[in-house]
Amino acid sequence: MTDAEKLWLARSREGDIESFEKLIERHQKKAYNIALRMMHNPEDARDATQEALIKAFRGIKTFRDESGFSTWLYRIVMNTCKDELRKNSRTAALSLEQGWNTDDGFEPIELADESFSPERLFERKGIRIQIQQAIAALPEANRSALILRDVQGFSYEDIGKLLDCPVGTVKSRINRGRQLLRELLTAQPTMEGGRA
Repeated sequence: MTDAEKLWLARSREGDIESFEKLIERHQKKAYNIALRMMHNPEDARDATQEALIKAFRGIKTFRDESGFSTWLYRIVMNTCKDELRKNSRTAALSLEQGWNTDDGFEPIELADESFSPERLFERKGIRIQIQQAIAALPEANRSALILRDVQGFSYEDIGKLLDCPVGTVKSRINRGRQLLRELLTAQPTMEGGRA
C-alpha cells in the first residue's frame, strides 16, 4: 500500500467520503468483474458492487491491516453477491445468446474474437457459451474459487483470505471445480450434435 493509500485509508476511517472514493478507485473495476462473474447480469453486478462499496465504507473502521485492503474489499463484494443470490434464489445460467436488458434497451452480448472466419467465430462463440453455462452450473463454493483463480488470477493465499478458508481447502475446491467443469463440458453436445 502506497503512502497516499495509507493516508486515504486513515481519512476514510474518519468518515471522509472523498478519500474513500480515491482508495477504491483502483479496485472498483475488479470488484465489478467479480460481481459480474457471480451474478451473471450486468445490472445485478452493478447493484451488488454498489452495495458492497457502501458496506465497505460503513465498515472501514473495522478493517485491520492483517490482509490487504483489496482482499478485504473483494471479500465484501463476494459475500454481498452470495447474499443476493441466496435472497433471490436465482441460480439459472445466463444465456449469452439472449443478451440482457439495459437502460438503453436490449443489448446482445458480443464476444471479442480476432479471427475473421465466420465458421471459426461461430465455433468459438459456441464454446464460450458452453463454458460460461458450465461454470454457472457449478456448486457455489467451487464456482467462486475457480473464478477467483482461473478468471481473476488471484493467488491461492488471497483466495483463502477472500473465502475465509485454508489454502488446502481452496486448492481442493479449485481441483473439484475443474473436474466438475470437465465433466459438464464433456457431457454437452458439440455444435454439430456430437459429444465435446
